[in-house]
Amino acid sequence: MKNLLLILLCCSGLIAQAAKPEPSDPKATPEAVKLYQKMLKLESKGMMFGHQDAFAYGTTWYAQEGRSDVKDVCGDHPAIIGWELGHLELGGAYSLDSVYFDNIRKGVNYANKIGAINTISWHFRNLLTGGTAWDVSSNKTVASILPGGEKHQQYLEYLDKLVSFMLSLKTDEGKYIPILFRPFHEHTGSWFWWGKNLCTVDEYKALWRFTVNYLRNQKNIHHLLFSYSTDRFATADEYLERYPGDDLIDLLGFDLYDNGPDYQTTLSNCARIVTQIATQKGKIAAVTEAGDPTGKKTEWWTKAILENLRQFNLSYVLVWRNSFTKTKDVPFGPYKGSPSEQDFVKFYNDPKTLFLKDIQ
Repeated sequence: MKNLLLILLCCSGLIAQAAKPEPSDPKATPEAVKLYQKMLKLESKGMMFGHQDAFAYGTTWYAQEGRSDVKDVCGDHPAIIGWELGHLELGGAYSLDSVYFDNIRKGVNYANKIGAINTISWHFRNLLTGGTAWDVSSNKTVASILPGGEKHQQYLEYLDKLVSFMLSLKTDEGKYIPILFRPFHEHTGSWFWWGKNLCTVDEYKALWRFTVNYLRNQKNIHHLLFSYSTDRFATADEYLERYPGDDLIDLLGFDLYDNGPDYQTTLSNCARIVTQIATQKGKIAAVTEAGDPTGKKTEWWTKAILENLRQFNLSYVLVWRNSFTKTKDVPFGPYKGSPSEQDFVKFYNDPKTLFLKDIQ
């Protein structure tokens, strides 16, 4: 009887252990596994706040370690820090947002050291036309970079530059820093060369599958969690139309900017669908980009974001960058003197929102 009880206890322990959520990569590093499990667990606690380029610059400063516009306003850093690698493929010293890649490396390391989570996007150039990521003059670009395409070898060269950068993201102890990597995003729209009207469903899925498998199997990169991120959508079928597969994806997200009167309704609907799908698949759910393009709505944080996302178990919501020139882009995050500064403090103090101090 005692032996039977012992066997039952051992079996239940194995079942409990097997039930722990695992990333899509069977060879994911221990740090990537830990991050994946942590993010899923935090969803029941609250919604983390993220800001693009938060540690790179603000509206009045550039490259000051330990500073963020968010902390200037509320006394705490974002929990999620976004970075952008556009122009890495060109071999230059700095990104399309004028951040030196060496500073990105340092920023990723600093964020990881203090307990923040790093997410990286990559608006790389159109290999077929030579234009930017926003060059949609050809609907043959995706086909051209897939195996057998005329630009496939050049795509491998781009990927190898990405590989070198990702492998340089290490802690002081030499361990790879886990990264949420978010390529080929907003594909339900058609403003990037990988967008809906610029390639077929099968081509888009093949682009994802080739890219992830190349990074994992050919280059032995296992510290990345991959984020699938659409723009707006109306149904689960629309959201999943170009989904490349559970074996590739760890996070289900969407980008949605406040560009019309239907914003709050659409935000809520998209969040509902994504959290339902993510729960079914055992994936992380997030609003991977958001923002008020006018920068003038004084209660945007509490009325547009918090009221419409409160009911959902989302991992995070990330807003886009605060351009340090203020002339090229409206600052999407809070900053001292911004019209919504006091509302952001209310957003920060709400139990639903999680910042750096809340995820330690």
